[in-house]
Amino acid sequence: MSLTIVTAFLLAVGLVGIVVPVVPGLLLTLGATLLWSSQHQDSRAWWVFGIAVVLYAVGVVTQYLIPGRRMRTHGIGTSTLLLAAALGVIGFFVIPVVGALVGFVLGIYLVEFARSKQTAAAWTSTKIALRAVAHSMGIELLAGLAIIVTWVVGLTLLGQGA
Repeated sequence: MSLTIVTAFLLAVGLVGIVVPVVPGLLLTLGATLLWSSQHQDSRAWWVFGIAVVLYAVGVVTQYLIPGRRMRTHGIGTSTLLLAAALGVIGFFVIPVVGALVGFVLGIYLVEFARSKQTAAAWTSTKIALRAVAHSMGIELLAGLAIIVTWVVGLTLLGQGA
């Protein structure tokens, strides 16, 4: 199996890992690019990896800054997300397939309800937090796609199809 095919497979698994957070998807895309770059005796391959590192860093920083600021503006703390994630893990084992999502949403709602003592405020906070999580995943997905596009451009520049 050629290195290009292995790299493409790892990049695809990385993207899936971003959407279905089982593996650290963005880190896997960066690692796949490093693997590919390390096997070439060409500076262009290392340029591809360098650009991928920059895209990774920008993606990670942006992924936390933008949604985090939006949640802090609405008074939703990091502890809310941590407790919701814990309930999501429990939900994953209690309800097959959709339990993680149900547990996460329920966790946000319960923490915010305990804080505000109002159902409407808790539900509003839950929607804001879910929107922020979706934005965070979207930013991470865009960074992963940008890394893949960079790799494809590098592959083309080096003239290697497979």
